[in-house]
Amino acid sequence: MTYGVIDSDAHLVETERTWEYMDPADERFKPVLAAHPTDPQTQWWMVNGRACGFRFATLNEQEVAARSQLQGRDLATPPGTRDGANVDLRIAYMDQLEVDVQVLLHTIFTEQVTDAPEVEVAICKSWNRWAADIWRQGAGRLRWCCVPPLTNIDAAIEQIRWSSQHGAVGVSMRAIEGRRMITDPYFYPVYDEASRLDLAIAVHIGTANPEWVEVTRPVYDTAIGLFNRFKLPTIGACQVLVMSEVPKRFPRLRWGFIEASSAWAPLIVQDARRRKQSRGESVPDDILREYNIWITCQNDDDLPYVLKSAPNSLVYGTDFGHYDHSTEVHGIQVFRGRTDIDEATKRKILWDNARELWAL
Repeated sequence: MTYGVIDSDAHLVETERTWEYMDPADERFKPVLAAHPTDPQTQWWMVNGRACGFRFATLNEQEVAARSQLQGRDLATPPGTRDGANVDLRIAYMDQLEVDVQVLLHTIFTEQVTDAPEVEVAICKSWNRWAADIWRQGAGRLRWCCVPPLTNIDAAIEQIRWSSQHGAVGVSMRAIEGRRMITDPYFYPVYDEASRLDLAIAVHIGTANPEWVEVTRPVYDTAIGLFNRFKLPTIGACQVLVMSEVPKRFPRLRWGFIEASSAWAPLIVQDARRRKQSRGESVPDDILREYNIWITCQNDDDLPYVLKSAPNSLVYGTDFGHYDHSTEVHGIQVFRGRTDIDEATKRKILWDNARELWAL
């Protein structure tokens, strides 16, 4: 069976070049890299005088190989492909991976970068211009999700409009933006504009609520806090969306929940069905599809089980460009070799569903 392949979760890793697209008047807001005093792999982005943002560890080839062996999945990518420095090489590597289109998402904005609107506007504008430049070089194979400065809704809409004209297929959001859930009416103008422009809302793991980040910061074991900090809010955001009036208010708007795996989808469907029935509401047979919700899956998900609750709502994402436990650079090739799902279902996940989510 021949069909195209869309990777619905690929990343750009920011470098100093990302901020070279700022307007001259905004250059004072440029994020600056600061080194860890003892760990050469660790850096922070300094924004407006404080450490924030998300900066992946800098690993050499041997360190990446060792981490790949430890996790049992290939994490390595050619130099210059993660940060968009060599777009031609990234395209060539996509050919090796048998991927036709990657949908590119941010790295730094997994947490709140700043709560100062003028700073956020400048940083988001530079990021979006950088991503658009990479799209321009990618011959249509590198689409991307706009990062809107949601502390300033008018500026956010302006950047969403510009981005839609320069290769964007989605609008990035976090599960919690400041102190607002994604169902807050504050965001309705964004949803109106995304619907008008036929852009998806991409809810990538993470949270822009500093209090949540702080309370989930591990004290004794630095490895135990990431699920609570990043994935759990995303799962909760999907549940809140399903239970809200937002999908009915914006019936054309599409939603992608990215990099949280898909194993939790049956729980959300079961919970929503029971709660809605207790309120006397009718419940669609395929509630996720009815509400235009898609979820990225991973190879270690029990897909035959998940598909019973989400038969038309799965897409695949490799987390290309990162080194974490969600990453599987050759994941799509592994996925295509699975024997527990049929070829028609593979095509839906890799192509049909993803084309619909991103309007490709």
